[in-house]
Amino acid sequence: MTPSRTGQAMIRTGIAGLGWWGRTLVESVDGSDAMTVVAAAQPTLRPDAAAFVAQRRLRHVPSLDDLLADPEIDAVILATPPSGHAAQVTAAARAGKHVFCEKPFTYDKASAAAAVAAVEAAGVALGIGYNRRFHPEMTGLRERIRAGGLGVLEHIECTMTVPNALVMPRTAWRADPVEAPCGALAPLGVHAVDAFIDLAGTIETVYAQSGRRAVDLPTDDTTSVLFRMASGATAYLGMMMATAPTFVVQVYGSKGFVRLDGMTHVAGASSEERRTGLFGTCRFQPVQGAAETWEAARVDVGRACLEAFARAAAGGPPFPIPPAEIVHGAAVCEALIRSATTGQAQAVS
Repeated sequence: MTPSRTGQAMIRTGIAGLGWWGRTLVESVDGSDAMTVVAAAQPTLRPDAAAFVAQRRLRHVPSLDDLLADPEIDAVILATPPSGHAAQVTAAARAGKHVFCEKPFTYDKASAAAAVAAVEAAGVALGIGYNRRFHPEMTGLRERIRAGGLGVLEHIECTMTVPNALVMPRTAWRADPVEAPCGALAPLGVHAVDAFIDLAGTIETVYAQSGRRAVDLPTDDTTSVLFRMASGATAYLGMMMATAPTFVVQVYGSKGFVRLDGMTHVAGASSEERRTGLFGTCRFQPVQGAAETWEAARVDVGRACLEAFARAAAGGPPFPIPPAEIVHGAAVCEALIRSATTGQAQAVS
C-alpha cells in the first residue's frame, strides 16, 4: 500500500482478465484515492486489450500466479470465467492477497464455503462484484423496507434483459452452459438473487424454467424463476438474452409498492454508461394517495463497489456484502440450476 494524494492508503491491485468487463473495472477506478490497478494478467492479449494495457501503462503478465507472486501487489481483481473462481480466490488468499471476485462467485455452496474459509483463514478482505447493491436507490429501498415504509414485505419482482445472445459468438464463455448455465444467470440474474437476499433475507426454495427460444447457442436465452423466502415473502425473476435491454425492480408491501426502472447496458455501450446509467425513473405508490416519482442519480456503482473493497483491504469498514450472504447466493444458484434441470422446485441447502 502507498499513500494517495489525500493521505489515504492506496491499494495496489492487479487484475486477472481483460475482457470488456475487466477493462470496465479498471476504468471505474480512474483517479481513485483508494485503489490503483498496476498490472494485468492475461495469457495472450488481443489487439484491443494490448492497446488498453499500453495506454494505461499496465504491467502485463501471463497468469494470475505472476500477480500473486508480486510483493508490490496488495490485492487482485478476478474478472475471469466463473468455473475458476473458487480455486483462484483460494490461491489469492493463501498468497496473502486481498481478493475481489467478479460475480457470480461460484455456482455451488460447497466451493463457495471452501473459498470463503480460505479467505477467513488468511485474514484478507473479500469483495464481490454485486455492484447494483451500491446504488443509492437500492440502499434507499433497503432502508425503506427496514423502517417499515412498505409495511409487511410481500413480494419482489425483477426483470433483466439484454440482446447479447442475438450477436454472441458460440465461442464466448457466456455461451457455454458450463460457465453460464440458465442463460442470463451469470451476467444478469445473480444481481437479482443478491438483491432478494439483501432486501428479503434467506431464500428457502426455488423453482426455475429455462430454455432456448430465439437463438442457436449451447446455453439458454429465456429463464424464469420463483422464490420463497424464510420470512414467507416470495419473489420472481425473469431474465432474457435475446430481446431489448431493460432492468426493472418492483417491491410490494402492505403499504404500497416501489418500482425502479432502469437499463441493463450491453457491451457496446460506453464504459461510463455501463457503470452509471443503471437506474432511471423511480416510483412509490402508496395504498392510498398519489404516487411519488423521481429520477435516480447517476452513480458509478463499479467504482463504489471497488472502493468499498479497497477500504476493507486497507483496514477500514468490512465490505458491505458479508461472506455468509456470498455463500448463500451460491447455494441459491445451485438450487436454481438443479431446478431448471429437473423441472422440480428445489430446497436451498
